[in-house]
Amino acid sequence: MRIKLVHALALLATGLLAGAFSYGAANLVPTFNAVPLDMRLSFHAELMKMNGITVQSAMAVSALSSLALATLTRGRARLIAGTAGLLAIASFLITRLGNVPINGRIKEWALTSAPANHAEILQRWELFNSARTLTALVAFALLIFLAVRGLPAATRSALDRADKSESKS
Repeated sequence: MRIKLVHALALLATGLLAGAFSYGAANLVPTFNAVPLDMRLSFHAELMKMNGITVQSAMAVSALSSLALATLTRGRARLIAGTAGLLAIASFLITRLGNVPINGRIKEWALTSAPANHAEILQRWELFNSARTLTALVAFALLIFLAVRGLPAATRSALDRADKSESKS
C-alpha cells in the first residue's frame, strides 16, 4: 500500500510540474513574444513572484517522491523511478542556475529599461525553459510508464508483507 501512495504522489507532483512548465512553454512564452517589451517585462516579473513557491514545491515533491519510490522498488523499476527523480532535480538545477538569475535581471529591467542585448538574454531564458520543460516531461512519462507497466510483483509482495506486519504491531 505504501508504495502505491508514494507512486501516486510522485505522479501527481511530477505531472503538476510538467504541466506547469508545458503550459508556460506552449502559452506564456509565445504571449511574451507577442506583446510589447515593457508589458512582457512587467508581467514576467509579477508571474515569477507567484511561481516561486508553487513551482519550487512541485520540483521538491517530485524529486523526493520519485527518489523515495526508487528506494522502495527493485531492478528496472528502481532505475526508472531514480531516473525520474534525477530529472526532477535537473529541472530544479536548470531553473535555479539558468532561469532564476535571468528572472532577477528581468525584474530590474521592468523597473528601469532593458539593455541593448535583452533579446539574446530572453532567448537564453527560453532555452532554459525548454530544457526544464523537457526534463519534467520525461520524468512524468517515466512514472506513467511504471504505472501502466505495473511495479514488479516481487517488489509489491515484499512491501505488502512489510505493510501487513507493521499494521499487526
